[in-house]
Amino acid sequence: MAFAETVASALLGVIFDKLANEAFNKYVRSQGIHSELKTLEKNLRQIQALLNDASRKEIKDEAVNQWLIDLQHLAYDIDDVLDDVASEAMHRELNHKSGAVTSNVRKLIPTCCTNFSLTHRLHRKLDGITAELEHLYKAKSDLGLTEKDEKPEIANRRNETSLLESNVIGREVEKEKLLKKLLHDDEPSKENFSIIPIVGMGGVGKTTLARLLYNDTQVKDAFELHAWVCVSDDFDISKISKTIFQHVSEENKEFEDLNKLQVALKDKLKDKRFLLVLDDVWNQNFDEWDKLVRPLSLVAPGSKIIVTTREDHLLKKLGFDHLDHLESLTSKDALSLLAIHALGAYNFDLNPKLRGRGEDIVKKCGCLPLAIKAVGRLLSSKTNGEDWDEVLSNEIWDLESSEEIVPALRLSYHYLSANLKQLFAYCSLFPKDFLFDKENLVLLWMAEGYLNQLTTNKSPEQLGHEYFEKLLSRSFFQHATNHESLFVMHDLMNDLATFVSRDYFLRFEKQMEEVDGSLAKYRHMSFIREEYVGYQKFEAFKRAKSLRTFLAVYVGVDQSWNRFFLSNKILVDVLPELSLLRVLCLSCFEIIEVPEFIGSLKHLRYLNLSQTKIKELPENVGNLYNLETLIIFECKSLTKLPKSFSKLKKLRHLDMRDTLLLKKLPLGIDELRSLHTLTKIIVGGDGDFAISDLKGLKKLHGEISIEGLHKVQSPMNAREASLNLKRLTKLELKWDDGYDQVGTLEKEVLNELKPNSERLKVLSIVSYGGVEFSNWVGDPSFQQLVHVSISGCRKCTSLPPLEKLPSLKELFIQGMDNVKSIGLGLVGTTTVAFPSLEILRFEDMRGWEVWSTSSKDLNVVFPCLRKLHINNCPNLIDVSLKAIPSLRVLEIKGCGDGLLRNLVEAASLVVELDIRSISRLTNEKWRGVMEYLGAVEELYIWECNEIRYLWESEAAASKVLMNLKDLRVFFCNNLMSLGEKEDEEDFGSNILSSLKTLVVWNCNSMVRCWCPNSNNIERLDIFYCNLVTSVYFPTTTRGG
Repeated sequence: MAFAETVASALLGVIFDKLANEAFNKYVRSQGIHSELKTLEKNLRQIQALLNDASRKEIKDEAVNQWLIDLQHLAYDIDDVLDDVASEAMHRELNHKSGAVTSNVRKLIPTCCTNFSLTHRLHRKLDGITAELEHLYKAKSDLGLTEKDEKPEIANRRNETSLLESNVIGREVEKEKLLKKLLHDDEPSKENFSIIPIVGMGGVGKTTLARLLYNDTQVKDAFELHAWVCVSDDFDISKISKTIFQHVSEENKEFEDLNKLQVALKDKLKDKRFLLVLDDVWNQNFDEWDKLVRPLSLVAPGSKIIVTTREDHLLKKLGFDHLDHLESLTSKDALSLLAIHALGAYNFDLNPKLRGRGEDIVKKCGCLPLAIKAVGRLLSSKTNGEDWDEVLSNEIWDLESSEEIVPALRLSYHYLSANLKQLFAYCSLFPKDFLFDKENLVLLWMAEGYLNQLTTNKSPEQLGHEYFEKLLSRSFFQHATNHESLFVMHDLMNDLATFVSRDYFLRFEKQMEEVDGSLAKYRHMSFIREEYVGYQKFEAFKRAKSLRTFLAVYVGVDQSWNRFFLSNKILVDVLPELSLLRVLCLSCFEIIEVPEFIGSLKHLRYLNLSQTKIKELPENVGNLYNLETLIIFECKSLTKLPKSFSKLKKLRHLDMRDTLLLKKLPLGIDELRSLHTLTKIIVGGDGDFAISDLKGLKKLHGEISIEGLHKVQSPMNAREASLNLKRLTKLELKWDDGYDQVGTLEKEVLNELKPNSERLKVLSIVSYGGVEFSNWVGDPSFQQLVHVSISGCRKCTSLPPLEKLPSLKELFIQGMDNVKSIGLGLVGTTTVAFPSLEILRFEDMRGWEVWSTSSKDLNVVFPCLRKLHINNCPNLIDVSLKAIPSLRVLEIKGCGDGLLRNLVEAASLVVELDIRSISRLTNEKWRGVMEYLGAVEELYIWECNEIRYLWESEAAASKVLMNLKDLRVFFCNNLMSLGEKEDEEDFGSNILSSLKTLVVWNCNSMVRCWCPNSNNIERLDIFYCNLVTSVYFPTTTRGG
């Protein structure tokens, strides 16, 4: 699989970078080990020269593959030694700055003595490593390895042809859709030709679909000239142009240069309707594409280029903003394809006992055509169920011995660069169906040292995001279906990652005895977080001395009510033995105390203790000089951070979201100039963190919550924070609710806290004590702002003008007691207010009396509003709203009957209505409301104690509640019955015929219940209605 060479090559690059570091070399000279490291580098250079040849031979030559694996493990060891030296150097430097090294006592000790411990330890290690390197180099003769400068050519797909396969299953819908694009000139194009992309992951059938189109009779007749070129990764314009020329001219003519070739091609294509298929395109360079298609400038209108590709970057550059990716086969077609290749039939009719197994196999293949063909061919010689079960029970389907199982995916992997191969392999640590958070994955990659490149000015995070996007564009990742910001990896891709990384990565899912003997070889380990993780399962890991990664993972989305327990013996007996750890994740476990040993993990780069029960971090956390990422979000018991925090000079990301009891930041945190992420900032009093301290943290971006703003003494201090220069996407500004500020200071402070408008997506203002908001709040220049929350701003008398924010989707207003009137204060030519708003919530607005959206200058208000929630606004009476036809969910609690009536009039297409504690809502007023509920499907009524009957009669209710499916009534103390007039004569087959669910709870005055639509009702609940003496289920109709 060519992974051993990839990892060895990538890690050798990291080692050479470290050996070239000037500060590192200065330190090793002082320790007397410079000559040993020079010898080591020389030996590594010799071996590096053999890697290109080794990569050619490792797939077929097991001895070469083992040689590369041995080299990889040795490279890991070398990197650990160098990291040890670098960590010691940093330790000495920090102590020197603090004065520890320059003490008078220290000066009396000879340098040779102070160097002895480190030098003695390293000499023995380096001697052993040098001997192993020399042994590996001497083995080159036996293995036949020679020095080669060029990289080997990667096997490509130039043997792919336009000829159809004998059995093509499915794709009728996709073919028909693309045929319309091929045969009709409906889409405008500035060129005489247009592009038809077929985009999808490897093995999904892009080439097969292109062949279907290319060989279709209608297509053959519609185009005068045809050409099929398998491009692969080598986007050689000369070769591609020559192939096209040979197709259209049927000549094998040679040309002096590209120019003459393209001129000749242009002449051949002139005024001809031309169909070109470019299969398996990997190129992302627009200029190269432009050169390639120049000869097509004079083709006849209606000419087409079909492009099959795994990448979408070039297509986006060509103007394709929305691309439909080719999906896997349907389950039915996939099963038929398996039957063809396994049984030589189109179905399982003659082998019904194998059908269930076949369904499991196609599901395991993700309905991926190429994988199904390979498995089908594997099964073609196996005719009994036991043989099929054996194949099914093999977790990764024995990829090592069955080379053809996922050929397309293996091919996709081969085409990745060394860096991308390494990053993809790392994902083997995560189980199938794992939801990937891109940001966290990049932090893990960075911690493992995969993103350190001295040849670029880009930060490791930027590189990580670029690499992730490349993997995503090539279908190694896919967008998660129900989680907009998360990603998944196809099961077959997960199998592939597991296979290629098997010598270094362990996803610990099985019983210990299966891996016990080979633990020493693993460098990275993950395990599934379970309710109880016991010591016995992990005891053997004390021998995994080389382990760099100890990662707890979870399948699916963590739920807040899940509880996970980790044996304390793992913390105190196992983890202290793993001194080379770079990644430690113990998130979501019920851990109360962090053991002291944590401070001895000097190689640690990533520490995740999020959602644990810890109350504090040990003081020796400051010894983690290499720590880059510390995640402690939602540690709700955490009360303080260690004083030594200022020693974490390499810390880049500190996530402290939702640490409610943490009220103070340690001194010196403003000196951590590498910080990119600092999610929580607590402004303190004299001597504590000041808002102006943010000025030195120039790299901060992303999400920030600033607490304690009532302690800011001067607007100038707020200005020095320079929020307008930081690339923030989420900003929360919090004052103290009980603090009473005099004068205009708070508004002046808010003025100076204006963030950069280019990236901000979420803004929250809490307990602001000013009378009015700053002008920047609601400014339409905040084009990306999608969520605004304003709460507890009790002195403000009006809302900021938020109606002009172009992208605002969700607005939450709470606890603004002094706001009496809300209207629209639009200026300019805008005719649409809140153009993108989908969810609007008002809560605890006790002084609010008037709400109007009427304006002669406005044509539309709330054109996209789907959900409206108004809770505890008892004095809101004067309501004048334009129609809200998009509203589907309406919730009103703790308000008056007039508001309810006005809102259902303005939103007559609501399908879900939830009302609670509506004052003055009598029988008559409720029936007036019902007149507007024709579209309502779900109706929930809580604590409306003035209603005695929901309707006069079931027949009358049926005329207005035509679509009601779910009716639930809770704690309506005076409700006597659903209908005022209830008798057998009123019931018929058309009475509330859509009703499926009826629930009545705690209605203490209810005495009877006539169940309408009793023939179709699916759920009936009557709880704690103690006076109910009869329940009727009429089953006959009048005249029946």
